Amino acid sequence: MATVADIIIKTLVNFGVKRIYAIPGDSLNPIIDAIRRNKDIEYVQVRHEEGGALSASFESKYSGKLSACMGTSGPGSIHLLNGLYDAKMQHVPVIALTGQIETDLLHHDYFQEVDLIKLFDDVSVFNARIVNPKNAHYLIWRACREAILKKGVGHIDMPVDILRENAAEEDLSYYINPVSYKPDGMEEAAKLINESKRPLIFIGGGSRNYHDEINNFAEKIGAPVVYALDGKGTFNDDDKKVMGGIGLLGTRPSVKAIENCDLMIFLGTIFPYTSFLKKVNNIQVNNNIDDLNKIMKANYSYLCDIKYFIDNINVNEKDEKYYNELQDEREKWFASLNKMINDKRNPIRAEVLTNEISKRIEDDAIIITDTGDVTLWTNRFIRAKKKNKFYFSSWLGTMGSGIPGAIGLAFASGKKVYGIIGDGSFAMTSMELITAKKYNLPVKLIVYDNHILGMIKLEEEVMGYPEYGVDLYNPDFSKLAESVGIKGIRVNSVSELDSKLDEFFSHDGPVVLDVITETNETPMPPKLEFKVAAKYVTSILREKLEPKD
Repeated sequence: MATVADIIIKTLVNFGVKRIYAIPGDSLNPIIDAIRRNKDIEYVQVRHEEGGALSASFESKYSGKLSACMGTSGPGSIHLLNGLYDAKMQHVPVIALTGQIETDLLHHDYFQEVDLIKLFDDVSVFNARIVNPKNAHYLIWRACREAILKKGVGHIDMPVDILRENAAEEDLSYYINPVSYKPDGMEEAAKLINESKRPLIFIGGGSRNYHDEINNFAEKIGAPVVYALDGKGTFNDDDKKVMGGIGLLGTRPSVKAIENCDLMIFLGTIFPYTSFLKKVNNIQVNNNIDDLNKIMKANYSYLCDIKYFIDNINVNEKDEKYYNELQDEREKWFASLNKMINDKRNPIRAEVLTNEISKRIEDDAIIITDTGDVTLWTNRFIRAKKKNKFYFSSWLGTMGSGIPGAIGLAFASGKKVYGIIGDGSFAMTSMELITAKKYNLPVKLIVYDNHILGMIKLEEEVMGYPEYGVDLYNPDFSKLAESVGIKGIRVNSVSELDSKLDEFFSHDGPVVLDVITETNETPMPPKLEFKVAAKYVTSILREKLEPKD
């Protein structure tokens, strides 16, 4: 007869889970053995549970399907939380299994006893402990179902004695009927679009699979396209309709496009930084009801996928295309970027490095960028092609997501994954290099090694403070990679950048490129307010004039 542990793993398999990221522990022994005996699921041994949860989150970002991670009682499960919050905030389905002490020891202040139900309550869309073997199948089925339908984290806490008990499967359906949203009332939105002179389309992560539909729609109504971070890669950045990103990571053409528009059409995004947006008529389209009217009040909002909206809205072809008015602004912006990418001084400028990566990277490459200045360099200087896919910790914004995220993407896709990672972030989760090597994953990681937490430095300075506590003592990351059997390459000067990049891109298998870059690089926003500039100048003067200890 099957045990509770067997039923949990079989249920995960039936819901399409391919692997589970975990570190073993005594409270997980029955579930680990159930994985060993089930040939339809893979156990991936990570080196830190945070890395496992981040890998699961990014796997789900890629596949759109349920993924899983696991932690043992107490500390192992606590470590999962950061990666699970990444999944929660980006609305991707992940199952988190946590080991627990025996039920007869609960509430006895026993060794490693942590109230994981209370701890996981905020991060989960479903949160339960199995205390009766008869209820085990229903609870794991329910956790998977809720995670998929509500696009979040399903958590099951598993006392080890319950895992060993026998249990029967219930007659539960594993098929979840897809919900089809087909709203009416698009005539009002069509009227708004037809009457507008300068409509703008704002895309986010929900637009990933709808390039052709959005492209035809934008051409028809003459709308420039601006993207939130998760929307990067939906369009080719060389498309004349594309103005680039928005916000501190964005471009001047996108600022100009928003300043002059008279209508914004949000497709699959809830961009949170409303200070960068214009109070103007807007239409919102999203397949998640929680995201409609969350940040801005819409004139008209539609709960449906983007394709349905575009296929069913009847709008007129505009003779005058708003995006044509913005071509001079695009040309000026790209001219200013070209000055930066041609600066061949030492130490290597981040703009120069990123541009060289962009020239070499494949048209269908999968790219993950960690959090920090590298996010801006990627957003501005990696010129997305139509088939590129970009991934970020865009809502939680956690440092250290690059290596474990690349691992999850590599497992999910079976393809090469390029990671663009700052030195501060790389050091945080560098133990997962061991995971990449153990499973021989084709992860190709580039470290921007500038010996400083660059974005934090800038944030201090724009608030008027001198930089403090942001300088980093770094190892040689290429030798760190070599110590675990991964090829390591180090670049110290511009003169060797081309040859070392060629070596990096041609290597088959995991590889780390450690590039020494300029420390005092300042990634300025596309539009600098006077009061911010004044504080920044003040902080720089204080850095230079205040006595050093």
